[in-house]
Amino acid sequence: MLILLVRALHANQRMRIGVLLAAAVVCVCVGAALFAATQHIPFTEGLYWAVTTATTVGYGDVTPKDGVGRLIASGVMLTTIPLLASVFALATGGYVTRGIRRILTMHSPFPDRSYRIVLGLNDAVPAIIGQLDAAGVPVVLVADADLDDLPQTVHHIRADPTQEQAIRRARPQDAEQALITGKVDGDVLVSSVLMRKQAPELPIIALVSSPSVREALLDLGVRQAMSTHDLIASTLAKSMEAPHAADLMTQLVESDRHRLAEVDAAAEGAVGKSLSAVRDERNGLVLGLVHDGRFSLGLGEDLTVRSGDTLLIAERTEPSRQTGRRERRIPQS
Repeated sequence: MLILLVRALHANQRMRIGVLLAAAVVCVCVGAALFAATQHIPFTEGLYWAVTTATTVGYGDVTPKDGVGRLIASGVMLTTIPLLASVFALATGGYVTRGIRRILTMHSPFPDRSYRIVLGLNDAVPAIIGQLDAAGVPVVLVADADLDDLPQTVHHIRADPTQEQAIRRARPQDAEQALITGKVDGDVLVSSVLMRKQAPELPIIALVSSPSVREALLDLGVRQAMSTHDLIASTLAKSMEAPHAADLMTQLVESDRHRLAEVDAAAEGAVGKSLSAVRDERNGLVLGLVHDGRFSLGLGEDLTVRSGDTLLIAERTEPSRQTGRRERRIPQS
């Protein structure tokens, strides 16, 4: 029963329970050894006595015969019994808390505006969600795990992201974009297939490490399939090509004084103009153009903006300002 309760808890609680159990086992073993030595009995009999004492069973068939034995018994009772009680309290308390949260639906409601979906968990996901939350981007997380450090604004669907029903609950057809991760590349591939089935036009970013899985994702229509390791390596390599390239990248991704956004070119009156002309006319930094579903810096050729294109811009953030722009989803073929 205790094992089932512990498996239902999150990692931090399991770690605390593990430490307490280890301390209890040490106290039982040390107490058994000291009791056996001072009472002149075999260690196995001393261990039997220590276990019955620590669990408060106390059959009474093995008892201390002198003051030293009674002192050891007192030490075992004052240390091991509270430790085991704490283990059961943590396990049952965590399980009851989870049940109460589910009954009272104590979690963030489903976003009522454009949101991003994150499927699965890997080491980078908490940091990614934290950055999105800091930028004011609503997130729906689908992961079969309890996370204590999730921002309150994140709508967490505790379910297996490789199951079709779990993805359906995230309403991918209404999302702006999806990030698919997982402990293994196979899970990422399965989730991507299910996501593409339910939302064929949804832009997807997949984090994988296997080249073969990456090729399979590209064939599936996932244009951005990469590994976290390769992304970091490429970023660092680019930042070393020029003395201040790292400063540029840091300001683009970490500064809270501006934001990156995609805006409809038609809404900006840019259709029919060259990208260079748009850059000259527009206030703010136009980083590039999303043309036919692909991003271009416009360095090799001066692209002409067409209807359906979007501009990737970096603009200054002003908390009190309401731009009124609507970000547009980029279709993927």
